[in-house]
Amino acid sequence: MRKILLSLIMMALVVVAHGQTFTKGDTLRGMLTPLRTCYDVTYYDLDVKVDIENKRLSGSNLFVFRATQNFNRLQFDLFDNMQVNAVVYHGDTLPYTREFNAVFVDFKAPINRDAVDSFRVYYSGTPIAAKTPPWDGGLVWRKDKNDKPFVGVACEGIGASLWWPNKDHLSDEPDSMMIRATVPNGLTNVSNGRLRNTVQLDTAWTRFDYFVANPINNYNVTLNIAEYAHFHDVHINKDGDTLDLDYYVLPYSLDKAKQHFKQAVPMMACFEEYMGPYPFYKDGFKLVETPYLGMEHQSAIAYGNNYKSGYNGTDYSRIGLKFDYIIIHETGHEWWGNHVSMKDIADMWIHEGFCTYSEAIYVECMFGYDTAIAYVNAKKPGIDNEEPIIGTYDVNHEGAGDMYNKGMLMLNTLRHVVNNDSLWWSIIRGIQQEFGMKTTTTNEIVTYINRRTGQDFTYFFDQYLRYPNIPDFEYQLIKKKKKHTLRYRWVTDVKDFHMPFKVLVAPGKYEFIFPTNEWQKTILDIKEPTEFETADELFYVDVVEVR
Repeated sequence: MRKILLSLIMMALVVVAHGQTFTKGDTLRGMLTPLRTCYDVTYYDLDVKVDIENKRLSGSNLFVFRATQNFNRLQFDLFDNMQVNAVVYHGDTLPYTREFNAVFVDFKAPINRDAVDSFRVYYSGTPIAAKTPPWDGGLVWRKDKNDKPFVGVACEGIGASLWWPNKDHLSDEPDSMMIRATVPNGLTNVSNGRLRNTVQLDTAWTRFDYFVANPINNYNVTLNIAEYAHFHDVHINKDGDTLDLDYYVLPYSLDKAKQHFKQAVPMMACFEEYMGPYPFYKDGFKLVETPYLGMEHQSAIAYGNNYKSGYNGTDYSRIGLKFDYIIIHETGHEWWGNHVSMKDIADMWIHEGFCTYSEAIYVECMFGYDTAIAYVNAKKPGIDNEEPIIGTYDVNHEGAGDMYNKGMLMLNTLRHVVNNDSLWWSIIRGIQQEFGMKTTTTNEIVTYINRRTGQDFTYFFDQYLRYPNIPDFEYQLIKKKKKHTLRYRWVTDVKDFHMPFKVLVAPGKYEFIFPTNEWQKTILDIKEPTEFETADELFYVDVVEVR
């Protein structure tokens, strides 16, 4: 009872955190209240008709769930601009109420703990249209160069409930899912998983039925509707397992796509070598051309980088236009975000930091360690260090955009602090094994890394994730006769910050020193102060000389 009362009190308050104000609507969206934790979704059967001409959706979603406790009321989510036409349970229409984007359903009799049961929600409406996808959420209604419909969806952050009813909290992924999309004849819908059936309903409509055999984030559920051309390739892993690679592109893109997408096979080989097996062999892998830049929709990656290398033809990497950024980054999410997933969007760095680091993994695999280090360091100018990477929990608030580049640099730093590549890559693969097909938290990831390394890196993650500032390595060189003494310390927000750091101790010789927040000193074997260097390309810190 205390937990229920606390949750209700929290939902009634206006919360201020990280300089932002959060409302009851935010807590209804972001908090795991008893009305959400009382049931665990095991399966969805989404059946939606897409009226492109009127930009309207209609259909239903079946919720199959296991009761985690006795209850007679629950919450699911659907944006308030969409209509709930009915909630049906065993043939009966149930009463419901709505508040903000939350829907509260009352059952006529209690549902007992451990019961496996279901209800279906019928709905319709005109969903939010995305203005600048994928950065803001909604349906994407476009036309291709032949004036044919070109439709997609991008809803990370804002939530999948903007277009279909579900329990819209990242902690609860269905174990499997059916996605049935009815679209105008002459068009193809591509969704997650495997195509099971194509059903010609009448002279105007065709339904495409896809089955997803693995757990899936709600925001990853997708529709891609166009006059698609299709071609196929395979990736065979080191154990001889075959992964289907299916590509859906606009007809006039077919020839260039067949050349451009050849990078997918070596990419898969690299990712599997460093991060472990591709997680979704049962569902296959697809690249699907979309009317927006890209999104990590599980097993159906949205691709809109115009068949250019770099970021839509621009090189931000210092290594040249060697690969298509969207193919590599969004596929990296199959491991980081889709396989290992966050429980709360405040921990989105688990998705984006590790995924951005997977770009460096690909570069190292394909072009070597030195090129990868150059790639990592090229991201430094794009970091603001103005807000924490971790957001505010329980209000659907993600942290700073620094979670991408700063997250990658933080992980590159940790790799060089660990200073044992065999252990490091086993940790990367181990996270996939430990937390794959699950949702997790920052604390669980940090605890795992601490256990595997035998060291407590909590102070390290706290500084990089929970504060805007990166560590300052303050130093002073004192020359007395022919000796040079290095005085040094860390200046950090976290107390007892004690990260090892590499400095030049003699010509051509770098060694670890072990700074703390207190001044320390050591003798350097150098002739002139100008010879002193730090290995700051391996560590994301500010180096500050104190005069």
